[in-house]
Amino acid sequence: MREWVWMAARPTLVSDLDASIDHLADWTQDPSERIRRFASESLRPRGVWATHIAALKEAPERGEPILTPLRADPSRYVQDSVANWINDAAKSRPDWALDLCRRWTTAGENPATERIVKRALRSGDLAAQLHSQA
Repeated sequence: MREWVWMAARPTLVSDLDASIDHLADWTQDPSERIRRFASESLRPRGVWATHIAALKEAPERGEPILTPLRADPSRYVQDSVANWINDAAKSRPDWALDLCRRWTTAGENPATERIVKRALRSGDLAAQLHSQA
């Protein structure tokens, strides 16, 4: 059911991407893990069942106002969405994904962040690159 909600909202969110990102960034502070996940999931660059968002595939850094507040979220439900978002973006912008994950991991140790980074860089040799350039 939840997937249908973000899928239905996605075309409207994409139509004014900057305003949507600003609005969803506020939702990352919501007490509900479901709302926080919606904030991340609704604008994944390569949603599994949704049309890709070319602007976020090309410039994933635009999504950082949503992702950064969630980088140490205690909920695995939210962590998985953030990791999937980064993994989506890494398919077209691996440089950005590596840089973001490097910034997050050097900001301090946090088990939630470590889990997100590991899942985010699961495709290809990105994880090895992160550790070799550390």
